[in-house]
Amino acid sequence: MSKQEKLQGVRGMNDILPADEPLWRRLEDTVADCMRSYGYRRIRTPIVEHTRLFVRGIGEVTDIVEKEMYSFTDALNGEELTLRPESTAGVVRAAIEHNMLYDGPKRLWYTGPMFRHEKPQKGRYRQFHQVGAEALGFAGPDADAEVILLCQRMWDDLGLTGVRLEINSLGQSDERRAHREALIAYFEANQQLLDEDAKRRLYSNPLRILDTKNKAMQSLVEAAPKLTEFLGAESLAHFERLKQLLLSQNVPFTVNPRLVRGLDYYNLTVFEWVADGLTICGGGRYDPLIEMLGGRAAPACGFALGIERVLELMRAAGELQDASSCDVYVVHQGDAAQLAALQAAERLRDAALDVVLHCGGGGFKAQFKRADASGAFLAVVLGDDEVAAGEATLKWLRGADGEVGAGRQARVPLSGLVESVIDAIANDE
Repeated sequence: MSKQEKLQGVRGMNDILPADEPLWRRLEDTVADCMRSYGYRRIRTPIVEHTRLFVRGIGEVTDIVEKEMYSFTDALNGEELTLRPESTAGVVRAAIEHNMLYDGPKRLWYTGPMFRHEKPQKGRYRQFHQVGAEALGFAGPDADAEVILLCQRMWDDLGLTGVRLEINSLGQSDERRAHREALIAYFEANQQLLDEDAKRRLYSNPLRILDTKNKAMQSLVEAAPKLTEFLGAESLAHFERLKQLLLSQNVPFTVNPRLVRGLDYYNLTVFEWVADGLTICGGGRYDPLIEMLGGRAAPACGFALGIERVLELMRAAGELQDASSCDVYVVHQGDAAQLAALQAAERLRDAALDVVLHCGGGGFKAQFKRADASGAFLAVVLGDDEVAAGEATLKWLRGADGEVGAGRQARVPLSGLVESVIDAIANDE
């Protein structure tokens, strides 16, 4: 028989291995606590949506729709479907479909995988994970400030420093139209300085030219007409009030007049959190989206953060990944000891302890090697001699400081094993 080809995962779609799970769990638990403290309730939407949802919501002339979506035709019914590249459109679709705003505004949050077909690189993958919050039905700058403060609390609770906030206002549609016309005229007069991507966007989406990463175009972009020059009194008042609210809570920020978001549905406030040259979180106000997707017009704002990028910051900040998989490791040898070990493990789990019961046989030396590797604080040792005497041996695998090889051990009655283990753990914490 010929050797089978070794299969590998799809490029840019990564496995999350058990060693990484504690860091993911710490991030997810912190996020859930923060969301709860601000009154946000979790919503779970499908990974697959109708393609037209993203075309209508995100915009046809965006990189996501033009180049990055994983879209396919359903072989059974011919429907055009897409793996979600972001979740805001899906959350809004769900809110409309289930009449969630009928009885007032809603604060919702989500987490899960997203999919974009782009060149994989550090912090940018084809399957990536996001956390997001959507405040649906809230019109004022106070809601904008709240979602920004929610982000700041997450960074604080995760122990992250060096995360910078940039904000801007995109104004309203008529103001953006006037700015758009001015941008087209300006870039038309300087067409010889535009790269191919900018020339392609010139008439379809000139605002995105301002977000170019081409260093040769930076001076041209810097001198382009600024949207703030076209904002009316109401848009300016909204932006000024947002800044006042942030300053009142000592949240530092930089006004970046070139800051735009890559999705068509934004208006008024936009913001990004930046660290180590990467945008780790972005959001803003998207009042037009609910009506664009067929609902009754209602204001909204929110954000999304990239989990993989935040995890990189957590690692850089020295967040240690806890290798421990259990509190207690049960070591045993002999037929009678195996039955007693199974009974002991179940009763310890009844007491809310995390327990690994050794399986697969082997001598005590090999079993203790696995016990040490498990990260357990304590080993329960059972041999046929101990079982015949109605006893078990407790062996401390770690000291109170977590150092391996504490060396202490004690014999305890099997009838009081659970209490003895609980006392041993409690007295050494």
